[in-house]
Order: sequence, then structure tokens, then C-alpha cells
Amino acid sequence: MSIVERSNNLKESQDHIQSLEKGLKVIQIFSEQIPTLTTSEASKRTGYSRPTTRRILLTLERLGFAESKNGVFSLTAHALTLGYAYLSSQNMWNIAQPFMQEFVKQTGESSSIAVLDGTDIIYVARVPTKRIMTITLNVGSRLPAYATSMGHILLAHLSQEEFNKYIEKVKLDKLTDNTLTTKEELIAELKQVRKRGWAGVEQQLEEGLRSIAVPIRNAEGTVFAALNCSAHAGRISNEKLKDEYLPLLFKAADKISKGIATSLTIEQP
Repeated sequence: MSIVERSNNLKESQDHIQSLEKGLKVIQIFSEQIPTLTTSEASKRTGYSRPTTRRILLTLERLGFAESKNGVFSLTAHALTLGYAYLSSQNMWNIAQPFMQEFVKQTGESSSIAVLDGTDIIYVARVPTKRIMTITLNVGSRLPAYATSMGHILLAHLSQEEFNKYIEKVKLDKLTDNTLTTKEELIAELKQVRKRGWAGVEQQLEEGLRSIAVPIRNAEGTVFAALNCSAHAGRISNEKLKDEYLPLLFKAADKISKGIATSLTIEQP
């Protein structure tokens, strides 16, 4: 869910701080595709007035989250502290890293963890090997949930109310010839994912890429993240992914889930 969507639910609330919302929205318009912006460009993309946008950018600069040169703004490394606050509070990386590295060592294939945010998945941990995708993936990268194995896991475990909201707003673009582009196809596939307990995507996001994913559960047993393995379709068969890699992936996810549950138990007074 985007900041704009979330804020719509708070418009009538006295707890809604509009200036904070605007500042976060300005931060979010920077991306790999748009690393720099002038005040006018930022104003156009956010819909805020130029004076408001300028004040926000200057505030971010004073706080160290942005820098400017000749009127062009960009984020600084300090902005990473916002994402790191999430990662460190969840303790995801410290718990998952050794198990992901063990899996990658056993298979020679990349592995990642993602959580759901609106209609996208966001990468929160990643152990790469050889580059198999044309897009670069790092912690913080976003991909459409409907075309990814981790997305299928996370969507399949949404409540009916949450899924209804998702299916109403998602746009199913055709990314490859294998992409599921109708809501009926996606719903049918997610039913199978929930039934069998794992997801497999065959070149739906990108030609030549296949992946499998399994759920990661919190201490209450609720699925809140997904762990995947991605491989090149010309090198690794579906049979090998399912027969050899899937059991190892389940094992890693189980260890991560137990590690998360244990850490929460220890932290409680």
C-alpha cells in the first residue's frame, strides 16, 4: 500500500500528520530510474506546490537525507537508515543470513526474502550468485507480486478481505508470454499455491527465469515473508528445482521461521 493510499484512511483522523506524509512521499519518488530531481520535477511528480516541495527538499538536505548541486537534488546514503531501521527491528538479516548462505552454497543459485507492500514485493534480504536477470536486484528492490514466486506465496496467504483489496487495484501487465494476465488465472494459481504450500513461476517475470518460493512464518505461525530460489531456465530444469532444491528451501525457511520465533521469545521480559 502506497503512502497516498494509507493516508486516505487517515484523512479524518486527528493522528494524521500531513507534513510527515508529504516528506515521505518526496523521498519515495527517487529511484534507480530517477536518481536526481529538480524542485520543479519533484513538484510535478508529487502534485505538491513548488514552494512546498522546495521546503521539503531543503529540510531533507538539512537533515542529511538529501544533497543538492546546482539545484538538482539526490538522496544520500543517510536515507538508508530508514530501511535499515526496519531490517534491524525485524532482525531478519541476522537470523536469515547463515541459512540463506548455506542454501546458496548447496545449490549455487541465488536466494532472496521478500515481504508484500501493496501490489509489489520488496526484497528485504538477498544472497546472490551469478547474475541471471537483466534487472539488478538488491535489498529494497520492488517487483510486481503477481509475476513472482514470492509474490504468489504472500498473496496466497492474505486474508480474504486483504486479497479482495489487492485484486481490485492490481493491474496485470503482460511481462512475458507466460505472465498471468487475467484475475481468474491468478486466483486459480494462488489456490494451488496455498494447497501445496509452495509456489513456482515459469518465466512470468522475465524470459529465461524460473523460480520457486516457500513461506516464512512468525512466532504465531502467520506467513509474513517468503524465501525463494531463482535459476536460469536454460541451465536448471523444473524437475531439479522441485526435486532437489525445494526440500532444501523448505529446510532453510523452517530454520529461519524457528529462529525468528526464538528471538522474539528471548526478547520478551
